[in-house]
Amino acid sequence: MQILLLIHSYLRWLIVIVAVVAIVKFALGWLRGGAFKGMDRGLASGFSGLLDLQVTLGLIFMLWTGFAGVGFPMVRIEHATTMIIAAVIAHLPARWKSAADKTRFRNTLFCILGALLLVYVGVMRLPGGWSR
Repeated sequence: MQILLLIHSYLRWLIVIVAVVAIVKFALGWLRGGAFKGMDRGLASGFSGLLDLQVTLGLIFMLWTGFAGVGFPMVRIEHATTMIIAAVIAHLPARWKSAADKTRFRNTLFCILGALLLVYVGVMRLPGGWSR
């Protein structure tokens, strides 16, 4: 089960990298008034897909170890809840597929920033926080 925790721990850094790229791309698109194209949709989908994978791995790890004897301390429940909410927020840009490009860039940017803020809070709730 430690391999699952290791993958879960390293995947967060890939999520952060994709998020930084997406933030730069969407901020420039919003400020410069660019067209929301396939790469932009792929970047938003990639971010939300990585968060989905992260949540899935985390839930499997939490349930497996929880039923194996570690239990379900409140800190793990809070972490899981915060991360599920972050994943939901990461999927919100799909609601604006018919909006104007500038609106899509802005809304997707704020959704990614909101999801990242929740990820930060969720990881900080764990013992050891980001240093794990």
